[in-house]
Amino acid sequence: MLAVLINCATVIVGSIIGLLVGRHIKDSFKEIVFSCCGLITLVMGIQMALGSSNFLVLLVALLLGGAIGYLLKIEDRVYNLGEKLGKASKSGGTQNFAKGFLTASVLFCSGAMSVVGSIQAGTTGEMTTILIKSVMDGCMAVIFASVYGIGVMFSFLFILVYQGFFTLAGGWLQPLLGEVGIAELSAEGGVLLLMIGFGLLRIKEFKTANFLPALVFAPVLGIPVSKIL
Repeated sequence: MLAVLINCATVIVGSIIGLLVGRHIKDSFKEIVFSCCGLITLVMGIQMALGSSNFLVLLVALLLGGAIGYLLKIEDRVYNLGEKLGKASKSGGTQNFAKGFLTASVLFCSGAMSVVGSIQAGTTGEMTTILIKSVMDGCMAVIFASVYGIGVMFSFLFILVYQGFFTLAGGWLQPLLGEVGIAELSAEGGVLLLMIGFGLLRIKEFKTANFLPALVFAPVLGIPVSKIL
């Protein structure tokens, strides 16, 4: 779990720096930050999504995951959690807090590095992948915290649970998912990043959290489909 804790620490430190710097950043520059982050997130999302071996799997997983997410109202529950954390941190429980928490959580945990790196750390003790990711997340946290505020820092809770799970369960998940499963999981994560990117660019707002169950369906559907084809 050391690698996961380091990742959490870099997000916390990066967020603190962003909060301190953000007070001195003009709104016009923050708009530039939004645009740059949105464009890069779109590029990352496209690159990851194209890693899928079957786009039908992506579509079906997204439909099933989205339907379940909407039924369970995951987005609303995440926002409610964000507001509770906001009140606990005396930040007013604003929507901006919840949005920062949600956006950062999905962004930091949707890539293949989260899954592969955590499994490596849990099974072999190799932390290089997670350490590289930690540096990247820390830098992104600086930018996002300057825009969204303290909600970004609390995304370390999502990282702790999500990556902690893959670290502790890596021994049986790695052979179960295999290369195909991890690839489909990463590709579906890329689709979620596209949703975030469109939101940052203010093109289209998606209830991204409602599609999180698609991350479960993608490898589940992708593995048998790859064997058939």
